[in-house]
Amino acid sequence: MAPKQGLRELKKARTRAAIQREALRLFRERGYEATTVEQVAQAAEVAHTTVFRYFPTKEDLVISDDADPLFYAAIRAQPPELSPVQALRAAMREVLDGFSAEDLAAGHDRTVLILSVPALRGVAFGSFVDTMRTVTAILAERTGRPADDAAVRTLTGAAFGIMLDVMLRWSDDPSLNLAQILDDALTTLEPAP
Repeated sequence: MAPKQGLRELKKARTRAAIQREALRLFRERGYEATTVEQVAQAAEVAHTTVFRYFPTKEDLVISDDADPLFYAAIRAQPPELSPVQALRAAMREVLDGFSAEDLAAGHDRTVLILSVPALRGVAFGSFVDTMRTVTAILAERTGRPADDAAVRTLTGAAFGIMLDVMLRWSDDPSLNLAQILDDALTTLEPAP
């Protein structure tokens, strides 16, 4: 029974990836507004209802990725002796190092679309806020402080400000080494020696 479940989940993951890959290709070639969900379904060779099963809205075709749960798990898995900044840096490196060149290219395409399409910016901002709140809670838990602690919230806000700045720079220059530039920028949050 378990092998069938594994195969089913693998097939679902492949279908989801194919839908998103085709959506990003069409959005890049035709423009976000000019591309319909029906066109995405046709390109991915699935029914349009299948697209909506995996991506409830057209915006989700761009916004959705699997990085946040990986990032949360990676932060939680860091050794307790690491400072919050060290844990963030290690988790970010771990997640980004796990991405293939194709994953990073798709991430870049999503970032460019999000920054260029107002409807996507709004949805992405909501997702960004949710991610920031979750990371704040994880860091608070790691440090034994409440989630509304000013130091925890300030650190998370600063880290996410850095992440946003790096994403803006990366959207303009995809040749940047995302993992390295992000790690270097997050080091600025470490206390001076």
